[in-house]
Amino acid sequence: ADTPQAREALETLCRTYWHPIYAFVRRQGHSPHDAQDLTQEFFARFLEKNYLGGVDRAKGRFRSFLLTCLKHFLANEWDKAGAQKRGAHPILIPINVQSAETSCGLEPAESMTAEKMFEHRWALTLLGQVLARLREEYTRDGKARTFEQLKCTLSGERRSVPYAEIGVLLDMSEGAVKVAVHRLRTRYRELLRQEIAHTVSGPDQVEDEIRALFAALA
Repeated sequence: ADTPQAREALETLCRTYWHPIYAFVRRQGHSPHDAQDLTQEFFARFLEKNYLGGVDRAKGRFRSFLLTCLKHFLANEWDKAGAQKRGAHPILIPINVQSAETSCGLEPAESMTAEKMFEHRWALTLLGQVLARLREEYTRDGKARTFEQLKCTLSGERRSVPYAEIGVLLDMSEGAVKVAVHRLRTRYRELLRQEIAHTVSGPDQVEDEIRALFAALA
């Protein structure tokens, strides 16, 4: 809908998921400076021209739609605007080029197409959002230290950190740690589904999107 709430929600998504866009542009061979300009210009046009206005939400996912728009922009619109002065649009997305370049440098770029890098970075960004929300909740409840000690159990790292050892650090029994880990994982899955729900057309697509995201990380 063409409402302030809808635009604010879309801008939030753009601010959150700029990193996959930047990574895709870089993988296309553009310099860090050009990639930053292109990313800003893309989002400026995306918002100003209301690219989502004529789209049936039921026909796709925001992730796929965004990538399609980006490819179109790079292949056509940016070429047409090549002679225009850069910086014509205000900076919409707070891009941290240094951190983005560091992250891009850690990607196995040689074996990744630009599309695969986009999917990989999208998945990492989404999981990072979920982890940040979970950390905020635990911090708000006065359990920041608990979260920091238990967060490793959300991944394969848990095998290298016995529950008994975590219990000593948190002054908890091993049984209490198991219960705390179960609650952490349950809430993590809930937040993951909520975050993904923002980018798909309906609840029936959430599970498929989860599988696609973890496949992108494999």
